[in-house]
Amino acid sequence: MFSSLVAFGLRAGWELGLVRYRPAHAVGLDQHSVLISGMGATILISVIAAAISIVLGLIVALPGQSSNRWLRLINRIYVEFVRSIPLLPMLFWVFYGLPIIFRSMGLNIPIDPFWGAIITLAISDSAFTAEIYRSGIQSIARGQSEAAQTIGLNYRQTMRYVILPQAIRRILPPLANQFIYIVKMSAFASVIGMQELTRRANELVVTEYRPLEIYSLLIVEYLILVLIISAGVRWLERRMGADERV
Repeated sequence: MFSSLVAFGLRAGWELGLVRYRPAHAVGLDQHSVLISGMGATILISVIAAAISIVLGLIVALPGQSSNRWLRLINRIYVEFVRSIPLLPMLFWVFYGLPIIFRSMGLNIPIDPFWGAIITLAISDSAFTAEIYRSGIQSIARGQSEAAQTIGLNYRQTMRYVILPQAIRRILPPLANQFIYIVKMSAFASVIGMQELTRRANELVVTEYRPLEIYSLLIVEYLILVLIISAGVRWLERRMGADERV
């Protein structure tokens, strides 16, 4: 059994080395280079979408901590609505539907696959990020807020100087998990023509007819990317003390 697996692995590796991908714009590149060329787009989409999601998630989360029930209601409506929408239909709505809405408003704002993917990922992930912020903020002892109020800090100053610095240390691991989620979900951008990892793999499969080898290599590339991100997050946790017991 083991020898059969080894033989299969050697054969797959040999076939991967033989496969060549020669589109008009990349003559002579083997499939390894073609797939790796899509990694830059995957990383760029994920980083920008994650950055927007972190900011948007905080904006959504803060009203949920307000004493005003209408602000809390807005927070809950946004979170529940966005979390209930699957990523793929939202991607289609942003890419195909949003330009129609803009045109109806007299605005000529086209959305290309790059920004369509970023907008979709950022909005979809912001609801989950808002919940992560909420859990982190609520994990801080109430005495912290009361102590801040006794020295004259208002709500905004209390959040900025007392609550959020402590909460961020605690929410860093789940935020890292959300970034990994964004990296994996960026594969959906391939359906609207974005030239990222999955799209490159699909193009290779169509031209080379070797789905097993190509998709296996694609999985390995995603695995390496996620492992690198996880290692970086663990380093950041140690630097910030996020892994310390509280």
